[in-house]
Amino acid sequence: MKEKYKRSLLKTFSWRITGTIDTIIISLLITGDLSIAATIGFIEIFTKMVLYYFHERLWNRINYGKETTDNIEYHI
Repeated sequence: MKEKYKRSLLKTFSWRITGTIDTIIISLLITGDLSIAATIGFIEIFTKMVLYYFHERLWNRINYGKETTDNIEYHI
């Protein structure tokens, strides 16, 4: 099964939103400053989206662990 580019992009955005919220919370706990925490979060949102997208596309090319569903073992 091959994943389309749009699906990878949607997964990239949804994962990045989740990850950025996590980064902002951790940064806030460490620094105690919401402004610094938000700055860190918004900088990393762009760099990690790019990294994740290419990571996802690379893994889409690797067949390890994928199963095909078109192998029909019986006929009705």
